[in-house]
Amino acid sequence: MHIDVTAVSLFSYGTLRQPEVQIGTFGRLLDGQEDMLCGYVLRPLQITDQRVIALSGADVHFIACKTSNIGDEVPGIAFEITEAELAAADDYEVDVYRREEVRLRSGRRAFVYVGPPEP
Repeated sequence: MHIDVTAVSLFSYGTLRQPEVQIGTFGRLLDGQEDMLCGYVLRPLQITDQRVIALSGADVHFIACKTSNIGDEVPGIAFEITEAELAAADDYEVDVYRREEVRLRSGRRAFVYVGPPEP
């Protein structure tokens, strides 16, 4: 039997960096490298999903929104995770977030959860 453990990169600027969220979502602590998401800013987002609030300990999270200014940057961590863990991250994130693949400042391609672009 072959188990696919293909690694993908996931960039997190928010609660997925918290140890308790990683344990609750992935069953383990993640290793990663600091990086930057360019051309985005963070905006506060009210969370109503009680499961997410219980895991993160907060009812206000942040959401990255694309801007027209490449100089806008959001710091975070790029984690290497499996496809199954990416699916678990999809389940954790509330519906307002959508997953996109981006190129980080380092040149690494990674998935990131973002919101609608800035007007």
